[in-house]
Amino acid sequence: MTDTPKDMQTSSVVAGPGQDGEARSRWAWTEPTVWTERMLGALENGVKGGVWFSLMDKVYSPKNLRAAWKRVRQNGGAAGVDRQSVEMFSAQADSALERLGKELRERQYRPMPVKRKWIPKPGSSKQRPLGIPAVRDRIVQGALRNVLEPIFERRFLDTSFGFRPGRGCKDALRRVDDLLHRGFRWVVDADIQSYFDTIPHGLLMREVKKEVADGSVLELIESYLKQSVMDGLKEHSPEEGTPQGAVISPLLANIYLHPVDLVMRDAGFEVVRYADDLVILCETEERARHALLLLHTEITGRGLTLHPEKTRIVDVDQPGGFDFLGYHFEQGRKTPRDKSRKKFKDTVRSLTPRTAGHGIDTIIKRLNAVLRGWFQYFKHSHNWVFGSLDGWIRSRLRAILLRFNKRRGTGHGFAHRRWPNQFFATHGLFSLAAAHAEASRSR
Repeated sequence: MTDTPKDMQTSSVVAGPGQDGEARSRWAWTEPTVWTERMLGALENGVKGGVWFSLMDKVYSPKNLRAAWKRVRQNGGAAGVDRQSVEMFSAQADSALERLGKELRERQYRPMPVKRKWIPKPGSSKQRPLGIPAVRDRIVQGALRNVLEPIFERRFLDTSFGFRPGRGCKDALRRVDDLLHRGFRWVVDADIQSYFDTIPHGLLMREVKKEVADGSVLELIESYLKQSVMDGLKEHSPEEGTPQGAVISPLLANIYLHPVDLVMRDAGFEVVRYADDLVILCETEERARHALLLLHTEITGRGLTLHPEKTRIVDVDQPGGFDFLGYHFEQGRKTPRDKSRKKFKDTVRSLTPRTAGHGIDTIIKRLNAVLRGWFQYFKHSHNWVFGSLDGWIRSRLRAILLRFNKRRGTGHGFAHRRWPNQFFATHGLFSLAAAHAEASRSR
């Protein structure tokens, strides 16, 4: 991925004659049925009064609703409280989209309750809530995001990476690496406690109103903030937070933390933020303490809380280090954090039970898909990580082969001699260590 150009995030670019094509290039990710050349010109040159009116007709336009439906269909997902699946909606898409447009146009649309499902939390025995909106509501939220995202994206800083077009985890990690290499060795490792669940609705809407003055759009956003939740047979309406699983929630979360980004930037601090996961990299301990104090003031002033146990100041040259976006940084080394490694091993275990009912080639084929995906994200880890994991994976496969051959024991000793490393290479097992060595040579 490449970083979004700064002129898209922090300042307006005055478009002159012949620059329409350039504007389209800068905003290529936007939905073209909404963001026409005329709209892009207004986006870059600014709108009268500094706020946007007359946006609702863009939300319910048939072309925008159809574009939003296309994305929902591609993403799939479970049915909401109305039990209507993506496939069921697809069977009547034309009439359903027309009905949605009419409800929005006549201000009769009301979102259904969000269906709550509890899923295992990665790396722990706890569970976390997942919200499943109805398909129709996912479509409307997508259409709303198509309209709102460029307006706020123009304001956002390049220190923010989460849930933004053209940016992602790897961009944020590269920024952290760069700052560490430049001598920013003191790190404020910050954790905002239950961020998505505790955003104050009133303060959030105040931020939205800085850019949007269309009453119908503001009413639509508030309807999602107040959207009730169905947890089994119980229904409740949240008084704070953004709706779990909502298409619009990540954008709203970024809007609410944007003022914090501005304050930290204006104070000269190097922040790397991915949604509510953020680190501040400093050159001295004194600067780090100043940064933490300022961050605490800003976060609490916005009705939020820094986790008292998970927020700390770290000297990366000393034992301990810090975690960020799945990686652990410590004493010049970058490795998968403990939770990432545990989640990976749990996935491998699920694919390699000793009682596996498939041949070794089928098991390896299924395993390789997981190994390649995991490696693509964690390939920048220190080299010792990959060899040890390769050995552990081969040991599990040897235990399966022992059972196939009606023998007892583990994947060591006899099994290692009977099925050496080359055996698995011949059968096409993806080697993390070999892939890392190849990637290191090509850098």
